[in-house]
Amino acid sequence: MLLTVDVGNSQTVLATFDGARRVASWRVTTAPRATADELQFVWRGLLRDVAITGVAACSTVPALLPSLRALLGSLEVPVVLIGPGVRTGAPLHVDNPREVGADRVVTALAAHELFGRRPDGRGRPVVVVDFGTSTNVDAVGPDGQFLGGALAPGVEVSLDALASRAAQLRSVELSCPPHAIGKNTVAALQSGLVLGFAGLVDGLVGRIAAELVAQFDAAPVVVATGGLSPVIADSCRSIAEREPDLTVIGLRLAFERQQAAERGPAARRP
Repeated sequence: MLLTVDVGNSQTVLATFDGARRVASWRVTTAPRATADELQFVWRGLLRDVAITGVAACSTVPALLPSLRALLGSLEVPVVLIGPGVRTGAPLHVDNPREVGADRVVTALAAHELFGRRPDGRGRPVVVVDFGTSTNVDAVGPDGQFLGGALAPGVEVSLDALASRAAQLRSVELSCPPHAIGKNTVAALQSGLVLGFAGLVDGLVGRIAAELVAQFDAAPVVVATGGLSPVIADSCRSIAEREPDLTVIGLRLAFERQQAAERGPAARRP
């Protein structure tokens, strides 16, 4: 069983795969100062008697990388930690590839594999909207190349900022209000956050899609992913597809490609 681990700023997503089939998944709060022993304790509690045959991981939390590397290094199974120098099969067509978060790379890889191939085998562009700690709107070319994108604050980050900086505002449940005109503070906040971010996404997607059409003469398919996608995606007019776990699927694909690349030279030896 392959274990994939996506360490995000707010949450860590763990998922197990039997081949291409996702067996189980969990979301836990990311603890940036956790030690390798603490991480192992959490993993063991979730996995229990699951026999792990490999691990693929990525992290957007620099403070947690030493502990993550220590834990992965102690495992007696093949391990792939996505980062600079690890070949994922997704070309990075950006100014500085080292600036691109590993999660964005593997998410783009999965988006291309799942949504970027037409029935006739030809590729098509994809726009990925990842609703997490930040709201990422990324462009993927028809050959699976990562082209860059736009980064905006996440919905929960904006809500926390409002609640902490505005004396008369408070945290509310993130859900879609029935009307854009809120009749009370809660409804007004929900309108501004949910419908407001939907408008932000639609505006960015429209501009990015126009640039992709101009470059590739093909309209992109727009895919929503991330932990907050169920809250916002239904209010977005531009989103056509949904896959909340694109990142862990991308980790699986990256692991499989890395293993195939390592087996290749060995298979060619006499």
